[in-house]
Amino acid sequence: MDAAEFRHRGREMIDYMANYLENIEQRVVYPDLEPGYLRPLIPSEAPMEPETYDDIMKDVERVIMPGVVHWNSPYFNAYFPTGSSYPSMLADMLCGAIGCVGFTWAASPACTELETVMLDWLGKMLHLPECFLAGAGSHGGGVIQGTASEATLVTLLAARSKAIQQAKISYPEKSEGEILSKLMSYTSEQAHSSVERAALLGGVKIRKVPTDNYAVRKDMLKKMLVEDKAAGLIPFYFCATLGTTSSCAFDQIAELGPICNEENIWMHIDAAYAGSAFICPEFRPLLNGVEFADSFNFNPHKWLLVNFDCSTLWVKKRTDLTGAFNVDPLYLKHENQDSGLITDYRHWQIPLGRRFRSLKLWFVFRMYGVQGLQAHIRKQVMLAKEFESLVRADKRFEICAEVIMGLVCFRLKDSNELNQKLLKKITESRVIHLVPCQLSEKFVLRFAICSRATESHHIQSAWRHITQLTFELFQEPSQ
Repeated sequence: MDAAEFRHRGREMIDYMANYLENIEQRVVYPDLEPGYLRPLIPSEAPMEPETYDDIMKDVERVIMPGVVHWNSPYFNAYFPTGSSYPSMLADMLCGAIGCVGFTWAASPACTELETVMLDWLGKMLHLPECFLAGAGSHGGGVIQGTASEATLVTLLAARSKAIQQAKISYPEKSEGEILSKLMSYTSEQAHSSVERAALLGGVKIRKVPTDNYAVRKDMLKKMLVEDKAAGLIPFYFCATLGTTSSCAFDQIAELGPICNEENIWMHIDAAYAGSAFICPEFRPLLNGVEFADSFNFNPHKWLLVNFDCSTLWVKKRTDLTGAFNVDPLYLKHENQDSGLITDYRHWQIPLGRRFRSLKLWFVFRMYGVQGLQAHIRKQVMLAKEFESLVRADKRFEICAEVIMGLVCFRLKDSNELNQKLLKKITESRVIHLVPCQLSEKFVLRFAICSRATESHHIQSAWRHITQLTFELFQEPSQ
């Protein structure tokens, strides 16, 4: 493919992408396939001779699209949103064309410097404390990670490194292995599984803190800390959640932060989904207490119209990261690295290489503006409230958790088994797509507002579908 054909095919691809998104409602949101469907549809080996672009695109529809879960469909109501917008997609295309691997400032200065500025832009949109921004005199700053899971792992490893160094001073007779065996981390019983996984990868113990109305309060954490310190353990890391996966509950960070500060425990805040909403003044109070945190993370690629992957992480003290991850071979050194004016983000993450992901933030922020992004958040919260009102109006159903943002947790006022049957009927119908959670031993259905294209009529249609399947469920002989 030469430049002339690339121009031609590029225009075709833009048309294909726009048509896909404009007509996505016509596609079945969830595929009806068995595992292994794809292998028989394509050759067992790569072709020896080149094939045509037209044949490849035909196979996109024949092979790929039948196996796609259409996350951008307004009938996709599972998990949480996947951020998507035309400006972000265009920025991703430019990122692919530039093709830089921005592991150091010298590898591509624009890649590094735009990221620093965009994380400051976004931090100011969230009204983060100045200590998290990269301005003059600050010890903190922001960085783009791939996912919130990576951000949690990075901060846990940095906290582990810091805790070990501090413990060596207090207990010079203990080996590093002995100290490591005493380290204890904490998170909510409602936290995402990635926190437990980070502890597994980091080789440290973790305890799950019981919740009150699905949120961690100070008394619960305090009790565990007293127990563990009495047992000779070293508490070193607590991951608070703002907007839990199951129910979008909010840990009480304004209560928890001072405890972590007093006990010299690194507090990380995971706001993967809910963090985007903090750009709206009415939701910003949910972030009060962030000033006590050592690190804060959320995913613009969930709810801020930025395509995956783009997870933003801020730290109060950047040397906590660079001290844990700094390896400096000669081939990565450059003459400006010690100037104090630049950042080498390879010291802030697990991988060495990194894409030019800040372009997506730059394009989206400029083409939507803060007010446009706020309007997007508010609209989706309003749609969730609309769905909540429909559920509450039907006496057969109950709301299982407070609806604060774009997630509604609901169920039939009946057995877990009956709710499982209802979800099975919803899944098999493939009209809408939901996933469940468990709250207080109850099997609960989650209805998330996910697509940028979701409107009120989609909410009404989804509820009609759910109630029709409920009617059919109650008509079955077993009922």
